[in-house]
Parts: sequence; structure tokens; C-alpha cells
Amino acid sequence: MSNDAALRKHLVDLLTGGNAHITFADAAKDFPVQLAGTRPAGSPHSAWEILEHLRIAQRDIVSFCEGDNYVELKWPDDYWPSSPAPENAAQWRKSVDAVRDDLKHFVRLLEDEKRDLFESFSWGNGQTLLREALLIADHNSYHLGQLMFVRRILENR
Repeated sequence: MSNDAALRKHLVDLLTGGNAHITFADAAKDFPVQLAGTRPAGSPHSAWEILEHLRIAQRDIVSFCEGDNYVELKWPDDYWPSSPAPENAAQWRKSVDAVRDDLKHFVRLLEDEKRDLFESFSWGNGQTLLREALLIADHNSYHLGQLMFVRRILENR
């Protein structure tokens, strides 16, 4: 296996395998949606806010990596939902599905050997596919930890 192929495999494993972190699928599985809009004491965010922030940020990164038609979101306003709770369980499921689908889409970008992991995007200011993969892994692991913490508090009160 070439170094490039090995690096791509490691990145995919980092994004999807869990390893030292919980996977998105495990964090979202059987989540008590009726509690998703509750901000536990001391928590700045509800589970819904965390999920939506994760979805929005990941979609933003994927969109950025796809091409020069990218439109930058305004920080922080465009990265957080306007409500602490989903409208209903279907909205929760739609957001979960979007996170899962965008991650699969990003993995396909990583697996495309025509894409140079180290080449800077011409529409960016030094970002590379490798950097964006590490950004997704880092950002998702942080917020999945938050999501699990909020979930445990909510389920045990």
C-alpha cells in the first residue's frame, strides 16, 4: 500500500471508526428526542443545538472542499440553530441523517485518489483536503463528547 493510500485509510478510520472516540452513529442511536431541547443545568447548549451545530459546521466544511462556489457562513450566527429544541422527532432524524450522509460524502472525497490531500484549494487561503479532514475529525469528536455528556445528564436526572 502506498503512503498516500495508507494516509487516506487512516483518515477514513479516524472519521468513521471511533477508535478513542464514540462514533456519531452510537452517539445518536436511540437518543431520547423528547429531551433534545433541554439545556441541563450548567450546559450552554441542548442536545439539539449541539447536533445542529455539528451538522451545519460539517456541511460547511464539505461544501468548502467541493469547489470554488463556496459561500462563507457568518460566524457564529449561521453555525447554530435559532431554537434549543427540534420541532419534532422527524426534524431530529433529518439532522442525524444529514450528518451521517455528509460524512459519507466527505469520505468519498477522501477516497478519490485524483484529489491531492496536500494541494491547497485555489479558493481558500491554504486549506487542503488533509487539513479539512483533520478539522472534521477534531470538531466532531469535541461535539460528540458534549452530546454524550448532555445525554447522560438528561437520562440520569
